[in-house]
This record gives sequence, structure tokens and C-alpha cells, in this order.
Amino acid sequence: MGGLLVTVTGMWAYALTHLIVLADRPAELLAGAAVAAAVLLAGRPGLAAGPPARAARHGAGLRERARRRGVPRQVDPDAAGRPRPRAPGPGPAAG
Repeated sequence: MGGLLVTVTGMWAYALTHLIVLADRPAELLAGAAVAAAVLLAGRPGLAAGPPARAARHGAGLRERARRRGVPRQVDPDAAGRPRPRAPGPGPAAG
């Protein structure tokens, strides 16, 4: 259904562009197209209502999880038992 909607919208925009170029009064044509688009969107409340409830709940859950998380624990690289990182040597790498 989404592909069909994109195709129809693209064809409508293409036709509207050519009509504007050929019209004597393009401002009136554009105003009529805007009114037609508003009427079509008003007839389909699902398109103008915004994101579905599932997406809104998902976003709220992500925000809540981000708030619960604290600052990551800082690791001391010089702590006892931690090997120090080594710089590459002059020879080829082993492996």
C-alpha cells in the first residue's frame, strides 16, 4: 500500500508541476491543489494523527531507560591487575 501511495503522489506532483507551467493563473491552481490536499488529509485521520501508539510507547520506554542509566563507571587503567597497553614494536605483528 505504501508503494502505491508514493507512486500516486509522485504522479500527482508531476502532473501538477506541468499544469502550473502551462496555466494562465498558477496562483489559483496552487491554491486549489492546496485545498484538495487538505480535504484529502482531513478525510484520512490516520495520516494526520501522528505516530501510532506503539511507536509512542517505544519512544517513551527508550527515554525512561536512558534516564535510569547513570554515568558509566570510570575504569582506572593503572589499577592493580590491569596490564598496560603496549605500543607496537618495530618488527611485524605476530599472527
